[in-house]
Amino acid sequence: MKQVYKFFLVYSLCSLAVYSTFAQVQAEEKEIVPASGFPVVIEADTLFYIFANKGGLAPAARAAQAEKNIIRLGKKYETKPDSVALLSEETFTDIVYKEKVILSVTDKDALWMNSSREELAKRYRQEIVSALKVLKHKYGLTRLIKNILLLMLVVLVQYMLIRWTNYFYRKLKIKMERIKGRYIKPLFIKNYEFLSAARQEKLLFSLFNILRYVFIFIQLIISILIIFSIFPQTETLAMQLFSYILNPLKRIGISIVNYIPNVFTIIIIWMVIRYIVKGIAYLANEIASERLKISGFYPDWAKPTCNLIRFLLYAFMIVLIYPYLPNSQSHIFQGVSVFLGLIVSFGSSSAIGNIVAGMIITYMRPFKLKDRIKINDIIGNVIEKTPIVTRILTLKNEIVTIPNGTVMNSQITNLSESARTKGLILHLDITCGYDTPWRQVHQLLIDAAEATADVMQSPHPFVLEQGFNDANVIYQINVYINDADKLIKIGSDLRQNIQDRFKEAGISILTPHYYVNLQNN
Repeated sequence: MKQVYKFFLVYSLCSLAVYSTFAQVQAEEKEIVPASGFPVVIEADTLFYIFANKGGLAPAARAAQAEKNIIRLGKKYETKPDSVALLSEETFTDIVYKEKVILSVTDKDALWMNSSREELAKRYRQEIVSALKVLKHKYGLTRLIKNILLLMLVVLVQYMLIRWTNYFYRKLKIKMERIKGRYIKPLFIKNYEFLSAARQEKLLFSLFNILRYVFIFIQLIISILIIFSIFPQTETLAMQLFSYILNPLKRIGISIVNYIPNVFTIIIIWMVIRYIVKGIAYLANEIASERLKISGFYPDWAKPTCNLIRFLLYAFMIVLIYPYLPNSQSHIFQGVSVFLGLIVSFGSSSAIGNIVAGMIITYMRPFKLKDRIKINDIIGNVIEKTPIVTRILTLKNEIVTIPNGTVMNSQITNLSESARTKGLILHLDITCGYDTPWRQVHQLLIDAAEATADVMQSPHPFVLEQGFNDANVIYQINVYINDADKLIKIGSDLRQNIQDRFKEAGISILTPHYYVNLQNN
């Protein structure tokens, strides 16, 4: 029984020893790096890790100093990487180049890496030599000469590109000079010459000149990026500049692609509103031409109603499209929209009032275009009605512009409407003495009215006696006319005829203030 126990004890001890040895070998083979090490990185390549202090320097400081020493040596043209040597002391081994210490390997470093100091120093030396060769290839004199030659080649190519660009621009300009008479024709919008041939030529030359400078600018940007990328010292700057150009373009491209569904939505909304407006405009034209009649809806309402509905539909379209606009949800965009709304609200209150008054006047129908009207003391023909103002051509050919708000608050007399429907009554007052028979006066006035051109015979002219003064009687002749535009001329002709008739009858027309005794003259 004791022999069995001894066998199991010996077997367990042997197994533990074998397992420990195997685990140590695996750890050495895998070179497991503790997390507390600081890497020595050259050109984005990690050479090794440093874990221990030395001479008061922390591992991070030792790693940074090693990186600095390796990069400094690698950028020198006279550096020979294979000349890196090892100098061993009692407690450390220096990796040196011409008596300049690159890195010191201590026993603590070897203990951290589970290796001997000599082996670890040899391994670090080999990594440093490889890194120096890479740096030598990148920053060496041969590479510098090649880079300078490449720089000269890039400059030469850029110079030739600029010359070719200017040459093609001059050739294109000459070509445009030759074909301007044959292919470049003036552009007309109806009867207005929007762009003459000379203006088109000048515009095209300006456009081509701008494109030339843009093309040269793009060439220079590309050349500068290539030049910066040639030299290792500016390679990082080249990548940074390239990112400054590429990243905005990339963001713009992504934004455009992501915005395509919104573009289709906006187009659909615009097309629907556009065809609705076209349909309403067609109905308005039909009503205005009186081919379509709607009870209670006058033909002259068609156009302003169409304009009002079109405005409301387009405003509704803007409201629908607004959420689909780029950056419409940003606070800046919303702030600008609110600011513009406030400007419109506070800056156009009177204009909005006139617009509302213009709409009310349209549907009140107090007058139409070419009607002769009287607003306050102004008499004339309406020559223009806009949403904000009404313009009147007076009897003296003066154009008076009246805001619709003023028109709305004034008394409007439409002389043309009365003349068209029942006939406008033109009346004149005259005075005669009491000794003149009133029947004779009545007849003379009616005879004068019937002899006046453009006076309507039906209804027949009539006379009214308006009052008695101390020395005379006031008579009023009333005649009907159907053309308000001839009101002044008809009145003048009527006065002439009255004078002729009364003179033939030997009757004097008296004023309210003077009496003429014909018997004493």
